[in-house]
Amino acid sequence: QVQLVESGGGLVQAGGSLRLSCAASGSIFRPNAMGWYRQTPGKQRELVATITSSGRTSYADSVKGRFTISRDNAKNTVYLQMNSLTPEDTAVYDCNYKTGWDAWKDYWGQGTQVTVSL
Repeated sequence: QVQLVESGGGLVQAGGSLRLSCAASGSIFRPNAMGWYRQTPGKQRELVATITSSGRTSYADSVKGRFTISRDNAKNTVYLQMNSLTPEDTAVYDCNYKTGWDAWKDYWGQGTQVTVSL
């Protein structure tokens, strides 16, 4: 089992920045992939960014150039630096972990609210 604990959400004005963190604990195997997804009421959860344990990253088109995902493998922690935030970025952000050693089962954190005001 894997536990994910997120932190760093909150309220910020448009144009501002926030940094999310997600610490994984439990049976962590490598290689793995960790990432951030987001969800708003009435919409499907969407991918924001992912990073593999080797450092390969991918981003949704809507956040490219504004968000940066990174990780500290020694701490099993992934970060999401969010800059130039807009109200459209308002959502619950969920941390995800998966590995082929566990049949690519999705593990999720509890979610952290990000609210961007005008």
